[in-house]
This record gives sequence, structure tokens and C-alpha cells, in this order.
Amino acid sequence: MWAEIRKYLFSRYLNVLLVFVPGLLVLEYMHVGAVWLFAASGLAIIPLAGVLGDATEEVAARMGPAAGGLLSGTLGNATELIIALMALRVGEIDVVKASITGSILGNLLLVFGLSVFVGGLGRVKQTFERTHAGVNTAMLMLAVVGLVMPAVFDLVVYGSLERDSPLIQKLSLATSAVLIATYLASFLFSFRTHKHLFQAEEHHATSMSRKSALTLLIGATLLIAWSSEVLVGQIEAATKALGMTKFFVGVIVVAIVGNAAEHSAAVVAARKNKMDLSLTIAVGSSVQIALLVAPLLVFASHALGHPMSLVFNGFEIVSVILSVLVVSLVAMDGETNWFEGVQLLAVYLILAIAFFFVPM
Repeated sequence: MWAEIRKYLFSRYLNVLLVFVPGLLVLEYMHVGAVWLFAASGLAIIPLAGVLGDATEEVAARMGPAAGGLLSGTLGNATELIIALMALRVGEIDVVKASITGSILGNLLLVFGLSVFVGGLGRVKQTFERTHAGVNTAMLMLAVVGLVMPAVFDLVVYGSLERDSPLIQKLSLATSAVLIATYLASFLFSFRTHKHLFQAEEHHATSMSRKSALTLLIGATLLIAWSSEVLVGQIEAATKALGMTKFFVGVIVVAIVGNAAEHSAAVVAARKNKMDLSLTIAVGSSVQIALLVAPLLVFASHALGHPMSLVFNGFEIVSVILSVLVVSLVAMDGETNWFEGVQLLAVYLILAIAFFFVPM
């Protein structure tokens, strides 16, 4: 088992960053500044997220298409969920909401945009299955409805996006239940009633034993939880030292840290002209964040004593709507080129610049 784990750890370039895991322990023991701890914990989480994702795929590959797909889909954004739970535990609700928005934007615009750009270099165009893309974009539109309606309700009933009444909490809980139910129904669609539409997707080939995969999965999860606790604990001091707001850190920095491993996988797939796989990673991850992770965090927030609603601020709402519309327009014809990747990246940069100057 240990030989398999050792072989895996030395087989990926991204795992070089695992040196930051013991490095973080040393830095924490030395009581260095918040900025150093914040940076080291973020860099430690990046490779750990990759290990967790690979271990999840290894375990899922042995469970059959339906059960494996459910496990992979459920744990596909486990890193973001863990970071958000650590933030919720200390009451950083605004950071959690910002990280949800940032993960959706990052996957749709940064990951998919970079994938389209890199994959399109040297090629006239790349194609992908329109039916699968249509399912994902339709799910994204549903996510927009779920994430926007509580805010619309707050505006209409209370006249602002700042009122966090018991009625808003009940609305958020009910909406979250619908989103999770719809997400689960998507697995029934993909692996039962319409599985023929998704047979072209690449399946993960196992390369280690179940015991090794489970050991990596559990170990990575525990280390991500510890690193996330350090990361969240330094946000207050680090943001002041760096001259950034918590909002910007949540939307951009924390979101990129949690999704970095998936970012590289999607870009590599696109470069190999596997745009169906790249689209599934990028857009599918945003669907998971909106329909599973965000609703789960709403329920978890009540259990942790820091109730969180699905009422996002105006910047977050508009940015999510615009990003979904842009990606839907790009994906609707079933083909992409490098310039469409540039356009998606440009939208992400424009939003990131606006987020940086938001005085929150």
C-alpha cells in the first residue's frame, strides 16, 4: 500500500507543492506573520485538493457508474466545502458566500476560458457534445434562479439585501432542499434514464488498490481541514496587511485555491482535444457548487450556530447571471475557438477588477 501511495505522490508535478504541508506546520510553530501563514496554507491546500480528487476517482471507479458517479459528484468539490465549513464555524458568513460566488465564476470563466484558449491554440476549432452541454447550462440557469430568488424576495419584501429575517432563513432552507433534490435527480438522468447520452465521457482507470485510495482520501481530507482552519484564521489579519477586502479574498483567492487542481485537469484535457471532458470538469463543477455545496452550507450553518441565507449581494448576483449567460452563448453551438477563450478570460478579469475595488 505505502509503495503505491509513494509512487502516486511522485507521479504528479502538482504534488511538489506538498512540501508546504510540513512547511505550514513549521511556520505555525514559529508564529510567523499572518500573511506567511495565509500564503502557506493556501499553497498547501492546492495539491491536497488534487490528491483528494484523484483518490475520490479511484474509489468511485470501483463502485459502478451510478454509485461511482454519485460519489464523484458529491465529493467533487469537497475542498471548497471543507474551507467553507471552517469559515462558517467562526462566523465568516460573507467569506463563505463570496467563495461560493467565486467558485462558480472561476470554473465558468477562468477554468473554461483558459481551457478553450489553450485547447484552441493551433486548431481552427474544437467540438463537444451539444446535448451534454445543454444539460449542464440548463442546470446552471436553474442554479441562477435558486441563488437569485431569495435576494429578489428580500428586495421586494424588505427593500434591501441586508435583512436576514427568520422568513428569509426559511425561504433559503426550502430553496436549498429543492436545489439538492434537483441535483440528485440529475444523476438519475445521467446514469439511468438517459445514460446513452453520456457514454462518450472518459472513465477513470484505476491505478491503485482500494485501501491505498481510501488512505489517501481520508488523509487528504484531514489535512485540508487543518490547512483550511489555518487559512480562515489568518484572513482577518492577512487582508488588512495586504490591503484587500475579505470579499475579494473570498471571491478570487479562496476560490482559486480550492479549485486549482481541477483547473489544471480541465486545461490538460482541452489541450488533448478532449473538450467534452474539459467542459464537464469546468461547467459541471459550477453546477455542483450551486446545486449541492451552497445548499449544504445553508443547512450546515444552522447546525454550526451561524445561520446563512441564500441572499447574495448585488455584485455577486449580477456577476453570476452574466457569467452563466456568457458561457451559455459560447457553448450553444457545440464548438469553440481560442478567441472565445480570450473573451471568457476577459470577462473574468473585468469582474475580478470590480471585486477588488468593492469597499466591503
